[in-house]
Amino acid sequence: MPYLCGMKQTFIILLLLLLPGMISAQRVVSGRVTDGHKPLANVNVFIKGTMDGALTDSLGNFCFTSQRGDTLVASCIGYDDAVLRLGHSSEKLVIRLHSRTTTIDEVVVTGSGFSFGETDGMKQMGALDIVTDAASCGDIVGALQTLPGTQKVGEDGKLYVRGGSSDECQTYINGMHVLQPYTATAQNSPSRGRFSPFLFKGINFSLGGYDAEYDQALSSVLPMETTDQSTVDKLGVSGSLIDWNFGGTKAMKAGSLSMNATYLDLGMYNRLFPDSWDWKRPYHQLSGEMQWKMQPSASVVSKTYLGYDYSAFAINNEDRTLDMHENNIYLNSVLKGTARHQLSWFTGVAVSGYDQHLKGLWVPDDRMTHRSGEVHVKAKVTKGVSPSLKFSVGVEDMLRNFAIHYEGSRYERSYQLPAAFADAQIRLMRKVFAKTSLRTDYNSLAHQWLFLPRMVLNYRPSSALTLSLSAGRYSQEAVDTILAYGMPLKSAKADHYIFSVHEQLKKTTIQIEAYCKNYHHLPLQQGALFTADGHGWSRGLDVFVDDNSLTPGLFTRISYSYNDSRRLWLDNTEPCRPDFASRHNLRVSVRYSWQTLLLGFTESYASSRLVRGRTTPYYNSLDAVVTWLPSKRVIVYSALSNLLGRRNIYGYQSNGQPITNGSKRFFYLGIFVSLKSNKAYDIANF
Repeated sequence: MPYLCGMKQTFIILLLLLLPGMISAQRVVSGRVTDGHKPLANVNVFIKGTMDGALTDSLGNFCFTSQRGDTLVASCIGYDDAVLRLGHSSEKLVIRLHSRTTTIDEVVVTGSGFSFGETDGMKQMGALDIVTDAASCGDIVGALQTLPGTQKVGEDGKLYVRGGSSDECQTYINGMHVLQPYTATAQNSPSRGRFSPFLFKGINFSLGGYDAEYDQALSSVLPMETTDQSTVDKLGVSGSLIDWNFGGTKAMKAGSLSMNATYLDLGMYNRLFPDSWDWKRPYHQLSGEMQWKMQPSASVVSKTYLGYDYSAFAINNEDRTLDMHENNIYLNSVLKGTARHQLSWFTGVAVSGYDQHLKGLWVPDDRMTHRSGEVHVKAKVTKGVSPSLKFSVGVEDMLRNFAIHYEGSRYERSYQLPAAFADAQIRLMRKVFAKTSLRTDYNSLAHQWLFLPRMVLNYRPSSALTLSLSAGRYSQEAVDTILAYGMPLKSAKADHYIFSVHEQLKKTTIQIEAYCKNYHHLPLQQGALFTADGHGWSRGLDVFVDDNSLTPGLFTRISYSYNDSRRLWLDNTEPCRPDFASRHNLRVSVRYSWQTLLLGFTESYASSRLVRGRTTPYYNSLDAVVTWLPSKRVIVYSALSNLLGRRNIYGYQSNGQPITNGSKRFFYLGIFVSLKSNKAYDIANF
């Protein structure tokens, strides 16, 4: 007992000796957190390396005790962390947090454009939205024509952007060029895009100011990204008044293999809904697609796509029969991946070719054959140097050849378009981002070097608002039918200047853009030859509003474009407005979904065009679509164009006859069935 009593006394003495030190080691940490203007609630304030800390209250105040550590951290979503050393003073701290500095990887620095699907960009739209747009009839090109900047040219249905011809818009799949993106059609009949919207997970439609990676396009580019490797089997069929489709995907451990076949024939449709054409053999098309997708590792992706289609028709004219056969093939294979230290790489090759045979083109029984091919190779490396800087460098080459035969005459050309490009994305300040780039092209026909600088500057005063200013120079080689005439031509050039305001609210997108394009070295016919002495300009304003805030299930889209353009090119004798250009274009689309039913209307208006010295009437079309999903595996889709039956005139022939479509309306009714999926519209999803 004396021993225990002695131990107790010793413990009490030691405790009394250590108590002042323990009291002095435990400190009270208190203060207030603000953003420089107002207090910040729910900020996590803690001692680094410990669990000691507290959340700020509604007034930004915090208070806690800690026994160790001398580094204080204040952390809040949307703000940069504040780190400070604690002194011996017991005064209340005042901490100011700054809005989080966005890294260059978190911002896409782009010029003018729209993005659909799983891509970085502004407007989000999936394959179902494209197909169910009343003006699209299930076609990507038709859906894009509801966006601002595009112009309605109903006699061929192709993309015309901001006063530029359809040849000035180029299509890319997985970063590789497509030589012929449209299907062949009869004269004065709208063509369609060759590719199904279900083929792609992302679509970037750039109206101008695009990256140095893309060229051979004076006005715009349409880059599209195919879907990724599938992990489930898919099988589906579809049928309509004009086409029948069968396709599916087999998922394997090493990847997924997809195949799709389509047969299109307008014979039955023409019997049900006769048009003004005298068909000797109605339009028909047989097409097939195959995709092989692999992901051998978490950092490497491989995609290979093969597409082929055969099209043919024969139509009787007054003095002859126009007979057309066309074969079109496209092969695309890319390999991309990531490596250490924020390094990514890309390699790809694409082969395009088409072979078109025409009989009765100008006079009875004359014959013309047009064969064209392209091999496109590309390699690119991207490196993130720091949170404020990222570099990309790449090289590519386009090897092209064509041959045109007409009544014993033969025109052939083979040439290359090698290029190198580099760009740097830079965060100049906390809310200011820039992309500066340089592209160097070589035209082997004209032995011409081109230097094409480009710059995009983005200012983001808030997460919802982006101001953009872009400028750049772009080039393009002339089309085959012009190159066949003789002497090599300099590449045409266009200078783009674009100012854009984009606001992304919770349920509303607003975009306003002003632009100016200056053209140089356009092809100009002088006598029997073409020179590169043409020139011109195009300027205008685009307004886009997309909204679904009015009522649940209602989606409204308004697109307005003003364009004023002049050019001296082709057979013009003086600068004039191009015959495809309308000064005003307006589209209003409304879609309403209720449970399994979707109803949509699109009203399209375009002001008059000036063709062969005559002014056409304005264009107007009210289109409707009804979509019904009776189950997750079945969808019924119907569309009717030009509901009011207006006779739209697109121009005038040399004899003064108006240029119109063969039929005032087009009706589509189709049923799509997924046999091995529980997701609607997955039948052809590669």
